[in-house]
Amino acid sequence: MAAPLPEKIQTAVITGGARGFGASVVRALHKAGYRVVIADIDPGEEATALASELDLAGETAITATLDVSKPEDFQEVLDKCIERYGSVEVLVNNAARTMAQPLMEIDPATFNDIMATNAGGTFAGSQIFARHFKARGYGRIVNMASLAGQNGGTATGAHYAASKGAILTLTKVFARDLAPFGITCNAIAPGPMDTPMVRGVLGENIDKAIANIPVQKLGDPEFVAQMVVMLASPEAAFVNGACWDVNGGLYVR
Repeated sequence: MAAPLPEKIQTAVITGGARGFGASVVRALHKAGYRVVIADIDPGEEATALASELDLAGETAITATLDVSKPEDFQEVLDKCIERYGSVEVLVNNAARTMAQPLMEIDPATFNDIMATNAGGTFAGSQIFARHFKARGYGRIVNMASLAGQNGGTATGAHYAASKGAILTLTKVFARDLAPFGITCNAIAPGPMDTPMVRGVLGENIDKAIANIPVQKLGDPEFVAQMVVMLASPEAAFVNGACWDVNGGLYVR
């Protein structure tokens, strides 16, 4: 069960929240009592439908256009949230570009683009929102990393794996530097989850991939979304700089 929120309703911004796993996080946080901002590079009909599903009145679920490769977009979303709600308490860095490509076929420019979007977006978003959190003396940052960032990736490209590894390191840096100001920063590293993105990457190899998972099934995105809710809660104050593994036994430590 989700922890009660302190004093007033809290606001959570979820990047890449319009579809897939991001939408699962949006639903879970809203159900737990948070006001949710569905931030996506292309909110469109999916984000609008999700916001309407959660709150037809448009008070506790709204959409926002945000390209994580553009720091100015983060600032604009933050400013609009502050203007409308007064504050933001939670940032979930979920948006990422996924690409499966053989190592020797990756163009350096493509590598840099993926790194800039995934790792650069997490850095920019965390930095910009952390300024607001620091001024208020409270905040929660939850970064979506990946098993690929821990084992080097097997079904994804080196650019995606490297970006997720960088996110794990950024989680530690932000956690260390922001801890004195009531802010925590944690990461979740899922293995293959049962999402459209994962199924798209695995394609015809999905049965083989499942057979190679010790628990013999894909991960449940709803469960992982509940982990986000837990780490976003006020009660998670003593959890900081951690990486939460959920991979079916593919990577143990």
